[in-house]
Amino acid sequence: MPTVMDAKAISLNMLKVSYRLMSKDLEFLPHEVFDRKFGTACRTVADIIYEVNLVNDHVRLTISGEELFAWPEGWIFAPEDKRTKETVIASFTHSMERFIATVEGFSDDEMLSSLPSDDGETNRFERCRFVAQHNWYHSGQLNFIQTLLGDDAFHW
Repeated sequence: MPTVMDAKAISLNMLKVSYRLMSKDLEFLPHEVFDRKFGTACRTVADIIYEVNLVNDHVRLTISGEELFAWPEGWIFAPEDKRTKETVIASFTHSMERFIATVEGFSDDEMLSSLPSDDGETNRFERCRFVAQHNWYHSGQLNFIQTLLGDDAFHW
């Protein structure tokens, strides 16, 4: 567990690194893949990032003590107007920058103070770690899609 003096710095670093890497993943995917399904059970890149943004927004509201929106049931799919490369990247950028700005507003003490959660208690540091891990998980999906397209280069 980090000390009070470094919880915010570690959180911001995790978030910024995951943001930078996911942004590069998105940049190097071709336009046509953002709304392409690779099988009947697969979600598109747009769907994946739409979910990432919802998670980011939900966690941001949680750590800010704001009222949460109802979480959608089942698999999450992007609306029709959020399925192009430009709209996906813009919405991800907005979501991450807003999340990072929220974290920057907390003191070191606030990063480790207890928050209620569905599982009992958590803190802002743990929620930030979850957001970064969630980004990296989906970054792996984007990297797999990249290889399905024949691109095996490391773009980070």
